Amino acid sequence: MKRRILLVDDDVAILLTLKAVLEISGFDVDTAASAREAKGKVRSREYHMVISDMRMESDAAGAEVIQAARLAPYHPAVALLTAFPVEEEGWDGAEPDKILVKATHTRVLLQQIEKLFASHAAKLSKLAAQAAGNGSIAGSAKRKLPLSDAATLGDEVPAAVTKAAKKAGGAKKLASA
Repeated sequence: MKRRILLVDDDVAILLTLKAVLEISGFDVDTAASAREAKGKVRSREYHMVISDMRMESDAAGAEVIQAARLAPYHPAVALLTAFPVEEEGWDGAEPDKILVKATHTRVLLQQIEKLFASHAAKLSKLAAQAAGNGSIAGSAKRKLPLSDAATLGDEVPAAVTKAAKKAGGAKKLASA
């Protein structure tokens, strides 16, 4: 099964170019040209990863997409794609797992995406193992917390996380070039 990515950018040239690069590299890619469209897609379909531009219809549009992805019950990996330097303060729970720079070479971008898939799969596996040993039912699923919060609270990991961890098992292959 192909890993599914939601790619979000208001610059159609960048959106279509990256979509083509990712599809050639074996990913199933959906696109959105606005935060509003992306949030709807995050709610209606499951993605292994969401990659969003930061500045689109507003300066905070990317943070809105990241927040929507963080609240998704299937817990996708989240990356911010930007050409602008981003301060790491003030994310208010919408911080990405990785920041990707638009001007990077295609090979480097693909390596970064593979590394993010691998680290996210490891995080999901760790949470699933903690849940199996914990037996607690309280849940991050009810509160829809980001994975980082769920891990620190020691709550049971929702079934969607376990399912995502199994799906992401193929993500452990790391680009080696």
